[in-house]
Amino acid sequence: MSSRRLVTLSVNGREHEFDVLVHRPLLEVLREDLGLTGAKECCAVGECGACTVLVDGLTVNSCLMLAVEADNRQITTIEGLTPGESLSPLQDSFLAHGAVQCGFCIPGMIVSAQFLLDSNPSPTASEINEGLAGNLCRCGGYKRMLRAVEAITEPEA
Repeated sequence: MSSRRLVTLSVNGREHEFDVLVHRPLLEVLREDLGLTGAKECCAVGECGACTVLVDGLTVNSCLMLAVEADNRQITTIEGLTPGESLSPLQDSFLAHGAVQCGFCIPGMIVSAQFLLDSNPSPTASEINEGLAGNLCRCGGYKRMLRAVEAITEPEA
């Protein structure tokens, strides 16, 4: 059995082919091979959420997913949430609410929050807490982050 495999990754709408070691994490390919450094390498055991990306529309800790597991799947990183240089409404809200402190956890936090809002445009405060529970912030800026998400939720009809 070969220790390498050819994979096709669709990242932020663009296809890339890689010959990867079968044990290589997706996070490593994103950061080192594609230069997409938004997803952070921190705990390497799926505890902190700093490496959160979307795979086929679902949140994934990219430090735990192997690149070969992502073969022929749609991957969205923080860099792919909006086209061009503009910020998303969620990113703007994080800035407006002072929810960005050191910034290390923010990409994973925003990807998780965007997944939540895409799934439920009108989450309750409790649902926002739960939706962001897999992401740790070392600076303790949770209240600002929660307010930033709440600020762009759609009002219930």
